[in-house]
Amino acid sequence: MTAIAVAPRVHGALDIVVRDGIAVLTFDMPGEAVNKLNRRMKDEFSVVFDALEADEAVRAVVLVSGKRDVFIAGADIEEFLEIRGSADAERLSRDGQALLTRLERLRMPVVAAIHGACLGGGLETALACSYRIATEHPKTVLALPEVKLGLIPGAGGTQRLPRLVGLRAALDMMLTGKNVRAKKALQIGLVDELVHPAVLRTVALDRARSLADGTIKRSRARRTRGPADLVLEDNPLGRKLVLRKAREQTLAQSHGHFPAPMAALEAVRVGYEQGMDRGLIEEARLFGEMAATDVSKQLIFLFFATTALKKDPGVEAPAPEPLPVKKIGVLGAGFMGSGIAAVAAMQNVIVRLKDAEHGRVGKGLKAVHDVLRERLKKKQMSRFEFADQLALVGGTIDYSGFGSVDLIVEAVFEDIGLKHRVLREAEQLLPGDAIYASNTSTIPIARIAEASRRPEQVLGMHFFSPVHKMPLLEVIVTPRTSRVAAVTAVAFGKRLGKEVIVVNDGPGFYTTRTLAAYSNEAGHLLDAGVSIEAIDRALLDFGFPVGPITLMDEVGLDVGGKVGETLFAAFGARMAPAESLARVVGSGRTGRKGGKGFYLYDADGRKGGVDASVYDLLPTGAQRTEMLPEEIQRRTVFAMLNEAARCLEEGILRSARDGDIGAVFGLGFPPFRGGPFRYIDSFGVATVVSALESLNQRCAPRFAPAAILVDMARRGARFYRAEGKPVG
Repeated sequence: MTAIAVAPRVHGALDIVVRDGIAVLTFDMPGEAVNKLNRRMKDEFSVVFDALEADEAVRAVVLVSGKRDVFIAGADIEEFLEIRGSADAERLSRDGQALLTRLERLRMPVVAAIHGACLGGGLETALACSYRIATEHPKTVLALPEVKLGLIPGAGGTQRLPRLVGLRAALDMMLTGKNVRAKKALQIGLVDELVHPAVLRTVALDRARSLADGTIKRSRARRTRGPADLVLEDNPLGRKLVLRKAREQTLAQSHGHFPAPMAALEAVRVGYEQGMDRGLIEEARLFGEMAATDVSKQLIFLFFATTALKKDPGVEAPAPEPLPVKKIGVLGAGFMGSGIAAVAAMQNVIVRLKDAEHGRVGKGLKAVHDVLRERLKKKQMSRFEFADQLALVGGTIDYSGFGSVDLIVEAVFEDIGLKHRVLREAEQLLPGDAIYASNTSTIPIARIAEASRRPEQVLGMHFFSPVHKMPLLEVIVTPRTSRVAAVTAVAFGKRLGKEVIVVNDGPGFYTTRTLAAYSNEAGHLLDAGVSIEAIDRALLDFGFPVGPITLMDEVGLDVGGKVGETLFAAFGARMAPAESLARVVGSGRTGRKGGKGFYLYDADGRKGGVDASVYDLLPTGAQRTEMLPEEIQRRTVFAMLNEAARCLEEGILRSARDGDIGAVFGLGFPPFRGGPFRYIDSFGVATVVSALESLNQRCAPRFAPAAILVDMARRGARFYRAEGKPVG
């Protein structure tokens, strides 16, 4: 066994050991949790390639990671902050392309031995290798997630991936950025072989020898081919059809707000029509263009913000260690309670699900089964895992089993009397250090804690519906909540896979309060005679996933009515419910769950058109008023921006960063706009204050500018520095 001397040691992340003519190249960045590709690593790879080419004894190479569950996580996103324009970004892409083209053209074959995350530039590196072996392990996933940052693959991914797996499979990966698990990767031909992690290196060495001997060809045909390939991929007309359909679907889904998927399609098209060399040139050019867009800057900001949030324990340093949570109790087996039970079971947490009646408990357990079954159908778990996780959830109509829980999540109806009653009942059995969390969306936690014998153990854990899909968790603390309780709730939320923000107590907290301002203004537009369709369409065009009227139906009009009452009582005329909303709620319509709201719904809950009869309930009747979409957007969105600023001003929010993450991941605020505070900065605080003052002249007192905005406008201040870091 020999080691190739590689000098100079540029970064010290690559180690080469040669045995019987096979070089094992281990990538292990010192001091980093994951392997990343950056300029320094490109330099080191270049030096290593020189050494490999110069050593005639080397017949093949195995590229393996020294990290525990990561092959290569992708490009170093920190470098993107240094980009000073499209030309700079294009050069970065061209450098990456040149490096991987050299890897592809090394005189000896290279086997990529993949275990763990193989993402972005990591997958592009693997694509340039001669052979790819992956471990059949849950942590082994492959993806080109660049579109999630407003970018496209920039190191040859738009050219090599379609040639390897076919046009349709490649577009599915590139346009969504979704992870592909190892088994699926084998099926589509993304990898050549699956092995157990224990034998990955052994098999990789064997395949490297076979490639060197010529037993396995370096260039191999795609694994699977069928009639659809002949019709749609093996001729220019078929490819044009696939690309056209992909453009149409992408535009329909993005409303034109995300340019990166369209750029990826164009790079792929050029590569097919004009050859790979021209495709690489186009890929680099378009990568440069995308990197210079505001959309990419905002999405990269969110990437860094959520990365920082993952390291935030939820309290000021030094933070205490969180308590272990092995078993939880969930009070209320409805839609929210069963969802919380399901996501806890997914993390191998024992759950006791309680409700007052056997029938409700049964429905809750069925809902848990359905959530887990969906993951099984999508092959996100095995049948054994499905059975094991389902067995973790037990139902009860009393408090049996609650004497050993570490955490209770109460998810009963928004009624303070009911919440007090179940808290008192549960506390009679709880262990001394167990935490009690209410999944309330409006009622102040301090009011709930009034019924507690130990209010320091009481906090809020506000999940969003559906729990297994919505990524945000809002943890609400009172002045009496202990630091240990707070960090335990935050740690448990992260374990469930949530983006967790911690907010201080108050009516509606942050998310419900800002959403209410937005939704209530939509109601005032109905009062003014604007049509339901026009309001929803305008906010869809702005970038929200659904319009505000549709959202009210989805949440439940009865729930929205209760929220409106609570916030009106707390904040007065500024939060006075719109007359239209009050009338529709008063009519008994509940929205989608009741089959009738502003829209009609079929027996399965599928949304139909607007229920024309609802206009009979509104102040202006069937007579509707035209209003420009921009004015609809300005009134609803600026109401949300102003309320978000008030939450920061009052200390409900700890930071603008938390406010932006909360709005994007909890309320559907368009991610390409960065969040309410980033959006305010994009306008300029003074411009926002001027617009609010103008609106308030017509709609007082709803748009009176928050004092924090008035003060910042006077000082010319911003929420974020130019490089994207929060001020202060």
